[in-house]
Amino acid sequence: MRARACAPAHAFISLMTDIMRIGILQTGRPPEALCAHAMDYPDLFRAALARPDATFTTYRVMDGQLPSGVGDEDGWLITGSPFGVYEDHPWIPGLEAFVREADRQHAPMVGICFGHQLIAQALGGKVEKFPGGWIVGPQDYTLDDGSTVTLNAWHQDQVMEPPPQARTIMRSPACAHAALRYGEHILTVQPHPEFTDAVFHALFHERGQALPPAIQQAVEQKTGGSAPAFQARFAQFLWHCLSRGRVGEAAG
Repeated sequence: MRARACAPAHAFISLMTDIMRIGILQTGRPPEALCAHAMDYPDLFRAALARPDATFTTYRVMDGQLPSGVGDEDGWLITGSPFGVYEDHPWIPGLEAFVREADRQHAPMVGICFGHQLIAQALGGKVEKFPGGWIVGPQDYTLDDGSTVTLNAWHQDQVMEPPPQARTIMRSPACAHAALRYGEHILTVQPHPEFTDAVFHALFHERGQALPPAIQQAVEQKTGGSAPAFQARFAQFLWHCLSRGRVGEAAG
């Protein structure tokens, strides 16, 4: 039997040998460029977060499939999506209610891009289209310890006003709230640490023509991309949140 967050401190000793069960809340489908390589969004997270002591279960929230309760898994991850969190989709209110209950129970949760925005909106923040337009390609971000990371981004919406209980822990000139921390149990990130350069270029090949010409040109001129070391660092950061720190120290 696995200990829950409300267990006494000594019970966490047994967690070191337990299997960590992660529920992936999928909120959108990938473009054909990724499907052709058998890369659905949950597959990218399984690859980025793969550990021998973890299992992953996907819930296709955009098809109306929500978990029966927060306790169904040990931790939760909300994926990116082509949708906007403020759009009128029938599954969004239910997902927001799930987030609020997970927060009430202090269940570990991570949100990426759309997930970052959805969690902020569910907990009282404000999400809007960035007046500066699209943010696409490798971006440099500053963490709250002064260090920097480079991660691939693809978004126009962003969190403009975080919820009162959220703390901004990563930022850039074009994204003031690029990562948020809610206590010790929720971590959300606007860019995509699961997007390797190969994944990003496949997406750009598929969807880049829909971007404004200036954005296309800027992306094509960028070199270096998102370094694997930064992606590995952020994967550890995400795991630190999902496991409440029992799998190593957080990044930054």
